[in-house]
Amino acid sequence: MENLSCCLLLAMVLLAPCVDATRKCDLQGQWRNELGSNMTLSALDAAGTFSGSYHTAVAATNKQILVSPLQGAQQPPSAKGQPTFGFTVQWQFSDSVTAFVGQCFVDRRGKEILETTWLLREEVLFRRDVWKATR
Repeated sequence: MENLSCCLLLAMVLLAPCVDATRKCDLQGQWRNELGSNMTLSALDAAGTFSGSYHTAVAATNKQILVSPLQGAQQPPSAKGQPTFGFTVQWQFSDSVTAFVGQCFVDRRGKEILETTWLLREEVLFRRDVWKATR
């Protein structure tokens, strides 16, 4: 009997990743990051594009931070269910645009997590200042 319980426990641990892998990421909905920024994404259309809004909690400006529109695209879903995507945010309170790229993951508890990288480009008056326009 003692051997049976050890085998049963081992089987449950080995099956758990298989169960998690069947859960697919869905970008639609409300998302919040660790800094307090939040965004809302629409459902994907047939072409894999989506829209939404982004409200940043972090900005290098003295202006009032406004909710800003975003447009994006997701790669067609694969069997892995952890899609890559990209979107741009046109900030309504500054002369800048941010491009985000990332991937959606599902952790062992079924929580969806977006891992992203971004580049922000702000307008500069002169070409000689291009080097400082991207963060």
